[in-house]
This record gives sequence, structure tokens and C-alpha cells, in this order.
Amino acid sequence: RTSAALSPCGRVNFFPSQKLVRRLCSIFSEHLPRGLRACVDHLPLEPDNFGTVIPHKSHGMEKINRNPGGKPSVPPMAAGPAGKLDMTPIWLAVIVVFVTIMLLWVWKRKRSARTDVLLTGLCDSGKTLLFSQLVLGEEKESFTSIKENLGVLQTTSGELRLVDIPGHERLRGKFFDQYKNLAKAVIFVVDSVTVQKEIRDVADFLYTILADKAIANLPVVILCNKQDETLAKGDGVIKSLLEKEINLVRQTRTSQLESVDPQSTDAVYLGRPDKDFEFGQLSQKVQLVACSAKEPQIDDVVAFLDSL
Repeated sequence: RTSAALSPCGRVNFFPSQKLVRRLCSIFSEHLPRGLRACVDHLPLEPDNFGTVIPHKSHGMEKINRNPGGKPSVPPMAAGPAGKLDMTPIWLAVIVVFVTIMLLWVWKRKRSARTDVLLTGLCDSGKTLLFSQLVLGEEKESFTSIKENLGVLQTTSGELRLVDIPGHERLRGKFFDQYKNLAKAVIFVVDSVTVQKEIRDVADFLYTILADKAIANLPVVILCNKQDETLAKGDGVIKSLLEKEINLVRQTRTSQLESVDPQSTDAVYLGRPDKDFEFGQLSQKVQLVACSAKEPQIDDVVAFLDSL
């Protein structure tokens, strides 16, 4: 079946019907695939009535409708479920990133875990002797330390590292700053015999430790050493001496800071401003323990370490 039309030149043009075109294209696609495209391109068909078929691997046919503008529309086979993407690579990337972050967090947490017990105080207070008794279980001849001593201590609650910090005025601040962020507890050793004579230096150094933000929530033991000696002060007397002297140190430091920078917020004021200083006013737990590293009488120290 065909249709005819008279051209302006007087020639008669024949237009095959759409059914005939499909039949011809089907025959050509089965027997002469390469000639199909050339045949269709030269057929004088109207765009509105024309449908092109192209062969598939399964020898089936798909129709591409051409609009009047001559641009082919999307074939039906391409109009599958819209908006569906393969999310597998995206989810794999998310999982990899998450696992990496978790591993870094665990590594950093393990690296920064607080396992150190800082053994500090003034020179000749008996720190190194106490260190030897705790770590080695025996008394060792000791001298004034110029560097820290490190030792692993096994307790009922796990493993701790004991850090004996030199007591020299020029060294103690440096080593304390080096280890304070790894500290789990602080043992401040006091010479019970000379404490009254050295009370100013003892209180000033103790104030520095207690006011440090890295120690703010850690347990602190003030160890009243050398209790085996006749002239040793008791732990109750030492507590009273320290509280009174720290009260004076607090006033002095506050006045000095205000004279330098009245707007400073870095200062840590120990205790309550409206009352004289007492250890019970602090956020961290502070306790005084009497001992003798020489005897040795260190059961209370061992009990404290086991509780950590």
C-alpha cells in the first residue's frame, strides 16, 4: 500500500505506508544488516510516518521515533527505571573512611593513655629510694638525680609506669611538664624532718602541681617520708603547715598575676576565695600518707597504687 503526491515540478512522488516500511526493514535486517541503514536513509518518507528499526544482538528490533525536528528520542530500551544508581562503590568508600577513622582513634587513645605515676618533690626527700623499693623491692644507693628514672610496676589492678622526677629546682619543672599529660596519679614526697624549714619551697612547688590543669582531676598523695626518724613531723602537722603556707602562696600569686595582666583567665585559684585554703576544697582527691622508704614502711603507698 502506497500513497502519492504531486510535486511542484509535476512529478508524482510515492510514499510507502508505515507497515510496508517496517516489513522491508525487517527483511533487510535479517538478510542484509549493512544495507539497512543506507536503504532507510534514501527512502523518501515523511518524518511523521517514519520509524527506524535497528538490529540487536538477539536479532530483535527496537524502534526509535523521530520527532518533527529530526532529533531521535530516547529508545524504549534506555528508558529503564529512572534515578537508580549502583551505590556499591559509594558504600565501600564510606566503610573504608569509617574504619580508617576508628583505627586512628584507637591508636591515638592507646598512645595517650594515662599509665604513669609521677614521683615528685624537693631534693633529698627520699624519692629515688622509694622508687627502688617499689620497683626493685630493695634499697639501692642513690644520689641527687639529674634525669628521670623510669620503672614498670605490677599492681593488682594492672601495670603502671613509675616516673621518678628530679627534685632540683632547675630540672623538676621541665620533667614534670614532659610527663604530666601521661600521669594517672601524683605522689608528692615530703621530707618529714626538714619540712618546716623548707615549707616555703615545698608549698610553692606543690601549689604549682595542684594548679596545673593536666592534674586537675587526678588523685594526689602527699607522702610524709622518713617517719622512722626521731625529729620527723607527723602527717597531721605537715598537713596543717602546708595548708597555711599554700594560703599565703595563693595570695602572692594572685596579686602578682593581677599586677601583670588584670584580664588574664589562665590563673587557677586553688580552693575557695572566701575561706582559708584547705585540701578538702580541691576538685581532685588529696590525701596525706605517712611512710618510711628506708625501713621500709610503704604498705599504704602500695595500697594506693593498687587502687589505681
